[in-house]
Amino acid sequence: MIKELSVEELKAKMDRKENFLLIDVREQGEWNQGYIEGAKLMPLSCFQIDFEKLKDPDQEIVIQCKSGKRSMDACQFLLGEGFSNLANVTGGIMAWENNGYKITKP
Repeated sequence: MIKELSVEELKAKMDRKENFLLIDVREQGEWNQGYIEGAKLMPLSCFQIDFEKLKDPDQEIVIQCKSGKRSMDACQFLLGEGFSNLANVTGGIMAWENNGYKITKP
């Protein structure tokens, strides 16, 4: 089951310092324009190889991209690989920024 997580819910989880992994599946060029603090870059173009770095299939993993489409693709891929605690950020980093939340520049 893949949960949909609003940017408000993501921000609240971050503010509460909950233990989860935030993965950004945008490409390097997009990442260089700004990212959500604490996110780990795993571009979708390399995701089928890079996902092997994820050790715990039960860990809560929250995935975001620009708008929510590529992150859902990544969630569905992980679901097929036996991961179960997945959430897709609805609206992606565009919604995050539109809500006035901070974007970090590399």
